[in-house]
Amino acid sequence: MTSENLDPVRLGVAGLGRGFMLSLPSLRVDPHVRLVACAAPRAASRAAFVDEFGGNAHDSVEALAADPTVEAVYVATPHQMHRAHVEALAAGGKALLVEKPLAITMEDGAAMVAAASRHGVPLITGPSHSFDPPVLAARDLIAAGEIGPPQMALAFNYTDFLYRPRRPEELDTAQGGGVLFSQAIHQIDVIRLLMGRPATHVTARTGAWDTDRLTEGAYTALIDFEGGGTASLTYSGYAHFDSDQWMGDISELGHPKPPDAHTATRARIAGLSPDAEAALKSGRTYGAVAVPDPAPISEHFGPVIVSGPKGDLRLTPEGVEITHATGRRFTSTPPDPAPRSPVFRALYDTLRQDRPPPQSGAWGLASLEVVHAILTSARTRQTVALTRQGA
Repeated sequence: MTSENLDPVRLGVAGLGRGFMLSLPSLRVDPHVRLVACAAPRAASRAAFVDEFGGNAHDSVEALAADPTVEAVYVATPHQMHRAHVEALAAGGKALLVEKPLAITMEDGAAMVAAASRHGVPLITGPSHSFDPPVLAARDLIAAGEIGPPQMALAFNYTDFLYRPRRPEELDTAQGGGVLFSQAIHQIDVIRLLMGRPATHVTARTGAWDTDRLTEGAYTALIDFEGGGTASLTYSGYAHFDSDQWMGDISELGHPKPPDAHTATRARIAGLSPDAEAALKSGRTYGAVAVPDPAPISEHFGPVIVSGPKGDLRLTPEGVEITHATGRRFTSTPPDPAPRSPVFRALYDTLRQDRPPPQSGAWGLASLEVVHAILTSARTRQTVALTRQGA
């Protein structure tokens, strides 16, 4: 079906902050969706939305839930608001695309899945980097038997996450702050997808090393999978070493990256009060700053290598390197003009083709369980068994 023949999903968006900004380059050009409404507390953001897209601008999610022009909603509000917003939107009959993580607590996540089921609406979790073209290409290569059953995976990422401008709650683990809820979920989604079977146990350690930002800034985790197979996940958001230099100096969002980026990140918040830092964060929302141009290269989430009895796969921003005993070759993944098209296409396929969503609410709940297992294992120094991995 060509883009001219598509019947795009009439999409509302709840929240016009940073999550929406990161998806906006795709939303502007993706033929599978059409923005028709928003809900946001800032009048300036609502006005900017209407100026660009037309449609309806609401000051509450409840009003968005009652908007008859909307058939699905992209929930891009802060983590701790997801449950209340999903329950309101599901009751309004809206299909749901919920930003990662699904929720902060397992209780809230389970309630969201139940609300979607009760009201008969689909719930997709994303965007996460498991929708990146190189990840999807690697999944297809594994399914085709390229390396045999995956037995070992390595994912690591060293970023400046903890020193980007933050609101106070983003530095409070209990409110979903730190690197676990916002960043680990990416790695977990990617590795669960590539390993292709349920995880069973987690052994992990975390680091909270900055007394001025006392939330988890780093973690390392060992995840076991059914039928054998283990994945090692490591992440640091402390803005020292930059693992993007091992990804061709391409940033997470697919843009060329200067070598001093981490130093500049720390400098931007140096000496700021919590209120001033929060104001700086608010200044990055829609209607306050220009939206970056579409990325020339696919998004990524750091180096990932998957090993099986027949070979190894290494993911890069440009594609997947396949190494066998007899040699090496490369499968390229050209960037999509809409970098996050796979997740919006999944929403389209769910509503227009009646295909079950690839990353449902149950999937998001399973990934959230791994996040909590990392925190629990680090606290107790014990291996944690997983019980919600059926997705």
